[in-house]
Amino acid sequence: MSTTICQVMGFLVSSLGVGGSIMATAMDTWSTQDLYDNPVTAVFQYQGLWRSCVRQSSGFTECRPYFTILGLPAMFQAVRALMIVGIVLGLLGLFVCIFALKCIRIGSMEDTAKANMTLTSGIMFIVAGLCAITGVSVFANMLVTNFWMSTTNMYQGMQNVQNRYTFGSALFVGWVAGGLALVGGIMMCLACKGLIPEESRYKAVSYNASGRNISYRTGPYKGGSGYEADPRTRKGVGYEEGPRSEDGRRPYPSKYDYV
Repeated sequence: MSTTICQVMGFLVSSLGVGGSIMATAMDTWSTQDLYDNPVTAVFQYQGLWRSCVRQSSGFTECRPYFTILGLPAMFQAVRALMIVGIVLGLLGLFVCIFALKCIRIGSMEDTAKANMTLTSGIMFIVAGLCAITGVSVFANMLVTNFWMSTTNMYQGMQNVQNRYTFGSALFVGWVAGGLALVGGIMMCLACKGLIPEESRYKAVSYNASGRNISYRTGPYKGGSGYEADPRTRKGVGYEEGPRSEDGRRPYPSKYDYV
């Protein structure tokens, strides 16, 4: 029961993480204009991964997509790629995890196959979470660098200083979503261990001698002296006698009658 609960909880947490990554990627508030020095403004600007928007004090908002790919910074394109890779891996992990749930039976699928699928989906969720966290962190580092460069230029008295941008709400959504996907992937990997069936019975294999009336006895080794009597003249364990008839006589001579 605990394995099933861990697997279902990992699936739900990972689903929230993947959904949050999709939401963060589509949001336009990755960077917002810093209003610390100018709290009253007629124009408010904010940017996302796919377009930049301007909102006026009258409530009118105008968004303009980026019509270029090569003209964007390399780090910006890397953030896009990381978020897209994380979303694709997360969706594939959800698809695999649905068939790996222990509470869902599909045909005659064994627990070993479900365990392998659970481990695969868990690894996908972990990689998807790391991609989301890395992409958001890279974008945040770009914002911090540009913010302090703009601040330095402002204090040096330079004119025509560009607007400073700070963290938007999409960054926090991306961090939380990446963390949820990472935790869900770890839970799926832990559930995989409980799905593997334990080998409680071992098949014993017995080896029997092919010949009849052959027994192997263990005992101390006894070296021969070379002066032992002929085994044909003594009766004992190895002595064999031919069958006898009802009157006690043998119908045919034994091999020891000629000794």
